Amino acid sequence: MKKILSVFLAVATVISLATGCSKLTEIKEMAENTDVSGIVSVGQDIVEDVNLDKPVKDRAGNDIKVPDNVEKIVSMAPSTTQVLIDLGLGDKIVGIDTNSVTYIDKLPAGVAQFDMMSPDNEAIAALAPDIVFTSGMSSVGGTSPFQSLIDSGVCVADIPSPDSIEGIGDDIKFIGTCVGKGAEAFAYAKGLTIFMDGVKEYASTIPGDQTKTVLVMMNVPSADYPTIYTFGKGTYMNEMLEDLGAKNVFGDQEGWLSVSVEEVLAANPDVILMDCNWMPGAADQVKALEGWENVNAVKNGAVYQIDEDLCSRPNQHVSEATIEWARCIYPDTFGNFTNSFDQIKDDILEKILG
Repeated sequence: MKKILSVFLAVATVISLATGCSKLTEIKEMAENTDVSGIVSVGQDIVEDVNLDKPVKDRAGNDIKVPDNVEKIVSMAPSTTQVLIDLGLGDKIVGIDTNSVTYIDKLPAGVAQFDMMSPDNEAIAALAPDIVFTSGMSSVGGTSPFQSLIDSGVCVADIPSPDSIEGIGDDIKFIGTCVGKGAEAFAYAKGLTIFMDGVKEYASTIPGDQTKTVLVMMNVPSADYPTIYTFGKGTYMNEMLEDLGAKNVFGDQEGWLSVSVEEVLAANPDVILMDCNWMPGAADQVKALEGWENVNAVKNGAVYQIDEDLCSRPNQHVSEATIEWARCIYPDTFGNFTNSFDQIKDDILEKILG
């Protein structure tokens, strides 16, 4: 515990101070026997790639024209809604998707709600938004349900689902520059990168023979729905597992997956994480599945319900999801792990703003 706290304190120190030889020595002493050289190098040019210009293309590569002043926002993805609220812009949100109701207590009373898959474009246009943030989820099948809004001249900025931690950071920076909060968004994005680098550095101390195999399940199989939904490589969740020093049992496959019960039983994961808030008691249901009693995770009681909202909404809060996953997978190593993300983010912002 002392070691990991020292690593992140070292990062914060590097960001906020000019690091000389004596300071580097002090940082290494603070971190005991942990090699923080890779983390320290992150802080050297912390503000070099800050770009506060309004983007001319959205994250899908479409041309957009963002108004100079953004006062009214429609957010059609909960991950984007959460970023906007964290940036202090909750009062400017005039419309949300129905999945964003999680944050309704942080939004103006009576905020309009829309189905992200089949939005009421006339009602959205009537709100006179300066910008509408959409999600790749809305364009499944290749056709945007917001085309009539685009044709009418409304700035519609599409943000496809990111496939990496870096992609999450780029999305955050994009949102921030659109709404005049570029410096703050950069601090979130860079802070997430540094935080995950610190996690990866610490996880490298786990001996190779103690590596855990992990399955993240997004549903409990049943007679009616026997398929199990999970993911392979090329996803940010797989990257989270790798940074924690764990092995995804389906990491040899690509993207978001549907796998059979037989494939899961053959994979025999050491740990199972249930990423499905919508199924109360999912972990207990898996433990009770017939034929699963010899799966290592079930046999050893390593089946856990995790917070779907933290890990399935790709923004800076995956730092919290990473901690939750770490405590489940490697409780002895990460049991007392403390989230230093906010401290790192605040130090970066101070550096940017001078």
